[in-house]
Amino acid sequence: MGVALTREQVLALAPDDASAKAASGLVADSKWVTLGADGEAVWGECQGSGSKPYQAQVDLGALVSRCSCPSRKFPCKHGLALLLLFAQKNPRFAAGARPAWVDEWLASRRDRSEKKEKAAVAEAEKVKADPETAAAALAKRESARWKRIEGGTSELERFIADQFRRGLAKFGAEQRKDWAAMAARMVDAQAPGLAPRMQRALDLMAGGATNYAEVVACFGLLQLLNEGVRRRAQLSPARLADLRAVLGWSADKEDVRATGESVTDRWQVVGQITTEVDTKLSERRVWLVGVSSRRPALLQEFAYGGKSWERAWQHSTEYQATMRYYAGSVALRALAEDVSPAGVATGSLAQNAKAAFDAASQAFANNPWLEQFPLVVDAATLFRHDGGWRLHSEAGLVPVKISDAAAWSLLAFTGGHATQVMGEWSGSHLLILGARDHRGAAWCLETGA
Repeated sequence: MGVALTREQVLALAPDDASAKAASGLVADSKWVTLGADGEAVWGECQGSGSKPYQAQVDLGALVSRCSCPSRKFPCKHGLALLLLFAQKNPRFAAGARPAWVDEWLASRRDRSEKKEKAAVAEAEKVKADPETAAAALAKRESARWKRIEGGTSELERFIADQFRRGLAKFGAEQRKDWAAMAARMVDAQAPGLAPRMQRALDLMAGGATNYAEVVACFGLLQLLNEGVRRRAQLSPARLADLRAVLGWSADKEDVRATGESVTDRWQVVGQITTEVDTKLSERRVWLVGVSSRRPALLQEFAYGGKSWERAWQHSTEYQATMRYYAGSVALRALAEDVSPAGVATGSLAQNAKAAFDAASQAFANNPWLEQFPLVVDAATLFRHDGGWRLHSEAGLVPVKISDAAAWSLLAFTGGHATQVMGEWSGSHLLILGARDHRGAAWCLETGA
């Protein structure tokens, strides 16, 4: 069994604190009917409240898990507990024959990978055989989509004008219904990226007059987007890529791999967060910074229906990899290739706070639709302020978005001292995702440790 894991590395995989706590309660031999492992996987059957034990299994190569329990969290508490037992080198993990259910799952993962590879090769051969026909078909599809988007954004422009004509103060159940219908219309118009932006403005409207300035700012960005759709032929390739991204028009990953800017470096994981977009869709954002290039990179993934992630990324760990960046005015999102673990992070990648916020301001100026920008700030102190939380640094006081539980956990980690803090800056507040102290010890939002 060549894979070695520590308890800290396993807990870093937990989707939230509750899962980590629940998993710790299952680390007992009496809870597990069977345990097994080999060079590819670990598996076990955990007795739950029902008569049939839950079957948990983990692919050690990618640290991807599967369990027969009904949880939609990945890894679930059973998968985490299984890895915790494995990290403890429990003697019951002696190599043995795999059960059929483990073999079937590993085989299905290999089959899916092979099918994706074959489909990509087949598509490439098709384009190579008749590139003119393929290009014409693509142009026709794109033209049809732009036509639908333009129809939708024209309706949105009229809707925004109606809101100002009616007055922001006249907000009630009828307006809420109208907003929901318009957000659904954006999805129908093949511009799904606009629906969450409308929901954000709706939530602000519901908060009352104190939020009206932010509501107007949201409307302004939506109107700027409407103008962008109308004038798309005049936009630079980078600005057009920004527009497509904010509309929710996904870039083809194969195109990114083939044409995206390539940066090979040793990359440090500085923060990550997993959120539920809705009841069936989860989003994971993993932020890395190149040790030599100092380039930030965002690995953004979505999992539908409780599917697991392709790869686990350990907080405060370094990986040798090549990043292929998506096109845009501010290149952040990337695809990782040729990834191999390179050890625990040793050096600090933090910036002076003033320099970090200056870089963020420039990024938002270059791309006004940017959702967030990563900041790794040196010598910052978290403290309680007027019932909320603030971060004190050389750049001044910064509003912070963090739960009370996470904030107290971070304060316990730092002892109230200044430390390196990493977070996503939205332009108005910092969502703290991670921290490192002067000794190199790390704290991350996902596990609270």
